[in-house]
Amino acid sequence: MIHASNDNPILDDPRLASLTSWDADWADLRVVVLGIGISGFAAADTLIELGARVVVIDGRDSEANRQKAETLGIVGSADVLLGAQAVAGLPQVDGQDPQLVVTSPGFRPDDPVLSEAVARGIQIWGDVELAWRIRERAGRPTAAWVCITGTNGKTTTVQMAEAMLQAGGLKALAVGNVGTPILDALRDPVDYDVLAVELSSFQLHWAHSLSPLAAVCLNVAEDHVDWHGGFENYVADKSRIYENCQVAAVYNVSDPRTRQMVEEADVVEGCRAIGFTAGNPDVSMLGVVEDLLVDRAFLDDRRNQALEVGLVESIKPVPTPHGVTNALAAAALARAAGVSGEDIAKGLAAWEPGGHRIQPVAKTFGVVWVDDSKATNPHAAAASLSAFDPVVWIAGGLAKGTDSSALVAAHARRLRAVVLIGTDNDRLEAALAASAPDVPILRAADGLEDASDGEAVMRAAVEAAHRVAVDGDTVLMAPAAASMDQFRDYAHRGDAFARSVADLVERLS
Repeated sequence: MIHASNDNPILDDPRLASLTSWDADWADLRVVVLGIGISGFAAADTLIELGARVVVIDGRDSEANRQKAETLGIVGSADVLLGAQAVAGLPQVDGQDPQLVVTSPGFRPDDPVLSEAVARGIQIWGDVELAWRIRERAGRPTAAWVCITGTNGKTTTVQMAEAMLQAGGLKALAVGNVGTPILDALRDPVDYDVLAVELSSFQLHWAHSLSPLAAVCLNVAEDHVDWHGGFENYVADKSRIYENCQVAAVYNVSDPRTRQMVEEADVVEGCRAIGFTAGNPDVSMLGVVEDLLVDRAFLDDRRNQALEVGLVESIKPVPTPHGVTNALAAAALARAAGVSGEDIAKGLAAWEPGGHRIQPVAKTFGVVWVDDSKATNPHAAAASLSAFDPVVWIAGGLAKGTDSSALVAAHARRLRAVVLIGTDNDRLEAALAASAPDVPILRAADGLEDASDGEAVMRAAVEAAHRVAVDGDTVLMAPAAASMDQFRDYAHRGDAFARSVADLVERLS
């Protein structure tokens, strides 16, 4: 079903082709690093330690970025250029053209600096590509990578996988888009056995030579189409997760696109396609039998037996359908790394979810208040909306080019009212008018002096929701949009919701 290839098509520069370990000849390599955020700083810091000549550019001349520039100056030699002029074009390094550009995930492929690099034939890597190349180091064991991507559920799944791997006695760490840069983990004095790597579509776009032990794309739905220049480009970048996969290419049985990705991937000879499903599993799948999570893939007599890998009821905070499939995907990765079913069950039971993921924060007069600020696109919001009925829905934000029509049509019957936050809600309002014309819409920013003040908007949203919610309702803050129009990030948005609800509870008590 899946075909194998050890072909690596990307490297035509002999110097760069030779850079496949920490101990390779990185000395005096001329590199421009685009961005001085978390991943950009880690890339620059690593390259300096390797002996490369580094110029870092970032369009934001902020106090935080100036402090990072000073830190890089302390640890080694690097030029840091900040401000709009710094990113107007590709700079030279030591008076010569760079040999490599390492970009941070937030910079779009059509960014002027990246476009110039492409036009001049200069290779572009992301921080993940750099990390893959330095993972081998003389005198230290090399950690295996299990990689996770998908439109939704990545962080939950990578953290579940980390817990399962650790329960199996492995030194494991969740890294990547989850928060800890992969490069920092590789320079950690701890000799990890396995890294559970969360990868965004942005990171995969610039990753050329990964060969993970096992990989999964959890699901694919419309998201970040503005960054990728179209949905098909987004899907193509997600599919990179499976290239050169070694043991298990794990796919979502209910999402045919992920199966197609696996079927079309060039994998290492012997790599198997492994499915996961919230229903009864077939051979070479993980799934659910009654109240058990089971494996019919990683055992010898899989045609006649199933191995228990956990209890449905152990999934926190509640065993929603997407929570179940996330757990099964994580279990498949852990099984590929050799963890027993018993240890996977222990890891899942011990795992605690991160904040802002279908997290109840209060109950007032029979109304439950739930924070799912991590629902930054329609697909994620659908997962949480499906768990509650009836709902007062707090929604809106930066749509990122996505369409909420299918989301609203599927869940209109659940909605008692919608409270809008955010500044980019034209498509959402059109979807509500088309599929939920009788549902009241309350706009939280109406009457506020500053609609960009997220804290004020959220207080107004909570007050509006309180006015319409009745006993038995759930007030669900699942915005189906990004947060950066009114908040620093989704966590700030979730914290603002929790604070506003706490203030409401105090006033009512």
